[in-house]
Amino acid sequence: MKKVIVTGGLGFIGSNLVDLLLQKNFYVLNIDKGTYSSNHYNVKEFKNSRRYKFIKLDISNKKFKNILLGYKPKGIFNLAAETHVDRSIDNPDNFIQSNIVGVYNLLESFKIFSKTNKSKLIHISTDEVYGDILTGRSSEKYPYQPSSPYAASKAASDHLVSSYVRTYNLPAIVTNCSNNYGPKQHPEKLIPKLIYNILNNKPLPIYGKGTNSREWIYVKDHCEALIKVFLKGKIGEFYNIGSNKNMNNLDVTKELLKTSKKLFKIGNNVKINFVKDRPGHDIRYALNSNKVKKELGWKPKTNFSKGIKLTLDWYLRNRSYYKSLSKKDIVNRLGRG
Repeated sequence: MKKVIVTGGLGFIGSNLVDLLLQKNFYVLNIDKGTYSSNHYNVKEFKNSRRYKFIKLDISNKKFKNILLGYKPKGIFNLAAETHVDRSIDNPDNFIQSNIVGVYNLLESFKIFSKTNKSKLIHISTDEVYGDILTGRSSEKYPYQPSSPYAASKAASDHLVSSYVRTYNLPAIVTNCSNNYGPKQHPEKLIPKLIYNILNNKPLPIYGKGTNSREWIYVKDHCEALIKVFLKGKIGEFYNIGSNKNMNNLDVTKELLKTSKKLFKIGNNVKINFVKDRPGHDIRYALNSNKVKKELGWKPKTNFSKGIKLTLDWYLRNRSYYKSLSKKDIVNRLGRG
């Protein structure tokens, strides 16, 4: 069966993708440099699989080229990235180094490797590169207008990949996905932070008035789409991946509370608490994903109510997950400006 590399495979989307690839009988090499959001807890159920191997390495390291030449993967899924907007506001440097310089080095290594080996690079990006979409939904032809240092760094990496396709005939594809949620997500992000606070009888912090709208997709649906893109996607193309369903942060919180109350008794301190908004907070992201649906035959399977229940169930069964993280990374709110 095909051998593939997943970079950033100790993270949220990466570990879920590794899991799905193994279920589909791929051989997976997970390359992760081990940042605060990397977590070996995320891969504990398959770390002893004969079709799985982990190497701790930064994609900027020159050894990455040697790994490609030795392992000879048929595909690379690049999920190695800094992804938290609030952290990018506090310290953009890590985002420039990982998301731009790191991708440049990956592309240089892959350029050498692909001259003598048939392979395909899937570069995973975000809907945030399009900036505020106040009405309608952004197609792949929309201009990039990133608002945060995080989004700008991802936009730059997308352009780098596209330029290498054009200039060097690099066999690469870019995907832009909406907000993911599901098991194994670091609690700096909205939904796992809310779950942590519900489980620990703490108030639920919501930026501004909670009206910021996001398109939410269950992580396993996203991973199914990535594998479709790898198997059937056209070199040089961009593919939006989304659920076509938007919810604002207040509605997300209310849905999570409703589901929680069905499963267990919540504490008296679990109440919505509106907090000062972060700088440059985009009002709405919304993707047009018709291209991936029509051309590759993919569509999301998990509605938000079902996905939230599956997510909550996982955190309830894996309360020790939070213990594997630094408490300050869970509790502190960044990006105050």
